[in-house]
Amino acid sequence: MSTVHELSIAQSVLDAVCSRAAGRTVHSVRMQVGALTAVVPQALRFCWALAAEGTVADGARLEIDERPATARCRECGVETTTTDPILLCPCGSADLDVTAGRELQIVSMEVG
Repeated sequence: MSTVHELSIAQSVLDAVCSRAAGRTVHSVRMQVGALTAVVPQALRFCWALAAEGTVADGARLEIDERPATARCRECGVETTTTDPILLCPCGSADLDVTAGRELQIVSMEVG
């Protein structure tokens, strides 16, 4: 499992969290991660723990809400949900309008 992608994301999230925490201790961070982001949640948690060492977020929990991909088929109009990064409608069409699954955002953080 390659974690270079996740390490970069963990560092960016950590930078944003530490900036907002303004010196207060961070206890937890909640994120949404979509199925189409190519982020492996387990790898992101591992990288988070490494990146957070020695910061105000050292020991903070990283909670990840995994979001499936949803898309509406432009051919038949059906809305489909999947965790597969290759989006295909049950009708066989690949002409889909993605409506969810690209999320990669911090939702909340707990500080004290």
